[in-house]
Amino acid sequence: MTRSFWLDIFLSAFSGALLAAAFPFPDISLLAWFGLVPLLLVLQRRPFLCGYAAGITFFGITLYWLNIVMVTYGRLHPFLSLIAYLILVAYLALFFGLSTWLAGRIRQRLDYPYALTLPVIWVAFELLRSTFLTGFPWVLLGYSQHDDLRLIQSADLVGVYGLSGLLILGNAVVASMIQWLADRRKRFRQGRYILLFILLLTATMLYGEFRLNSTAVTGQSHRVSVIQGNIDQSIKWSPDLQSVTVEKYLRLSQEAIVGGSKLVVWPESATPFYLQDRTKLQQRVLDFPGATKVHLLTGSPAYERVDADRYRFYNSAFMISPESQITGRSDKVHLVPFGEYVPFGEFMPFIDKLVHGIGDFSAGKIETLDFAGQEIGVLVCYEAIFPELARSYCRAGSKLLVNITNDAWFGTSSAPYQHLAMARFRAVENRRWLVRSANTGISAFIAPDGSVKSQSGLFRDATLTEPVQFLSGTTFYGRFGDVFPLLFTMISMVWFWQSRLRR
Repeated sequence: MTRSFWLDIFLSAFSGALLAAAFPFPDISLLAWFGLVPLLLVLQRRPFLCGYAAGITFFGITLYWLNIVMVTYGRLHPFLSLIAYLILVAYLALFFGLSTWLAGRIRQRLDYPYALTLPVIWVAFELLRSTFLTGFPWVLLGYSQHDDLRLIQSADLVGVYGLSGLLILGNAVVASMIQWLADRRKRFRQGRYILLFILLLTATMLYGEFRLNSTAVTGQSHRVSVIQGNIDQSIKWSPDLQSVTVEKYLRLSQEAIVGGSKLVVWPESATPFYLQDRTKLQQRVLDFPGATKVHLLTGSPAYERVDADRYRFYNSAFMISPESQITGRSDKVHLVPFGEYVPFGEFMPFIDKLVHGIGDFSAGKIETLDFAGQEIGVLVCYEAIFPELARSYCRAGSKLLVNITNDAWFGTSSAPYQHLAMARFRAVENRRWLVRSANTGISAFIAPDGSVKSQSGLFRDATLTEPVQFLSGTTFYGRFGDVFPLLFTMISMVWFWQSRLRR
C-alpha cells in the first residue's frame, strides 16, 4: 500500500473525528459545516473506503458509551462487549461508505459534482439508517446544530434530514473552492452551487428568525412538574427496596404540589412493579393523586394475559386521575433490539439462547393519554429519536409530548446529552412542548421552538416545574412527514440506474 493510500485513509478518518466533535461532547457544532472537507478532497480515488473510514471513526467516537452500557449494566464480558460494539460501528459505517461510493460513481460516470449529488444521497442514506432493520437514527448530522435555534426552526418543514442536507452542501462547496484554489488552471464550475448554498442558508436563517419572533400560538396552560428520582440502576429492581423508591418519588412530588402543578410526571419504570396489580405499593401510588388532586403520569411495566399460560409484557406509561383511578395506558411502540426483545428470535431460536436474559417485551400501538380533556403523546426512552413516532402521536391528537426515560444506563457519558439534543427536534417538528422526565437526568422542559426552558443535572434528585401550553395545529412536517428524504431517495435511485447505463 502506497503512502497516498494511508494519507487518504488518515484524512478520511480525520473527517470522521471532526464530525464527531460537533456532537456532545465536545459539542462544537461549527465543525459540522466543514468537517467532511478532508474526506471530500481525497474521495474520488477511493470513494467507498474513504467514506467507510470516516464512518468508522465517527461512530466509534460518538457511540463509545455503548461499552459502558453493555459491561456495567448488561454484565457482558468486556471482550464480548468490545466485539458487539465493533460490529455495530462497522455496520453503521456502511451508510457513510455507501453514500460516498454512490456519489463517487455518479461523478465518474455522469460527471455530476459532489455539491449536487452528495447532499441528496447522504439524506437518502440517513433515512435508510433510520428505518432499516428497526432503524437507529442516533447522531444524524443535523442534530449537531441543536443549539442554533434559528437554524433548527426549519425542522417543522423538512425535519432534521433537511438540515443534514444543508450541512453536506456546505461541506461540498468549501471542498470545491479549495480544489479550485489549489489548481486555478481549471475552470471553476461550482458557482451555481455556492449561490444555491448561500440562498438556502439565508432562507433557513430568515425563516428561523421569523419563527422565533412571531407571536406564539397559545393554548390551554397548565403547570407541569417532572420528577427525577435518581434511583441507582443496581438497586432499582430490588424487591426489598421497591417501597423506598416509591416513597422517594412521593416525597419529591410534594415539592411539585407546593408549586401548583396539575400534572406530575415520573420517569420510565418509576414504579418497579406492575402498577395494575392490587398491592399496598399500588395503593400508595394511587392515593397520591387522590390526596393532592393532581394527575400523575408514571412509567411502569405492564402485562396482558394471552391465554392460561402466556402473557405479553409491555414497557408502559399510566395516567392516574385525581380520583385515584388509572384512566389510561400507553405502551412503548418502538422497542430496543437486544434490550427489550430479540430480533428474529421466533425464527432463529439459537439467537435467543446466545443472549439469554434479554427482556421479552411486546410492542404497543399509538395510544394517547387524557389529561383534563387534553391528549398527551408519551415517547418512552429512545422513542424520542424517531421523528415519525412523535409525528404519529400529534396526528392522533396529542397537544403535548412527554418523554419518560431511564438514561441511568449511560452513566456520565455523552449519551444523555446526545439524547436530549435529539429530543429538542421533536418539539420543533411538531410545534409542541416536550416534557422530559429521566430517572437520573437529563430531565427538561423543551419549548415548541426547541429552546430548553429548564433542565436538571445528571445523577441528582430534582423536581422541575414550568407552565406548559397544550397546543394544536399541524406543521408542514407533521402533515407530510419525510417527503423530502423520500424524494431524495428516489432521485438517488434514478442516478444509480443512469450510472449503470453509462459505463
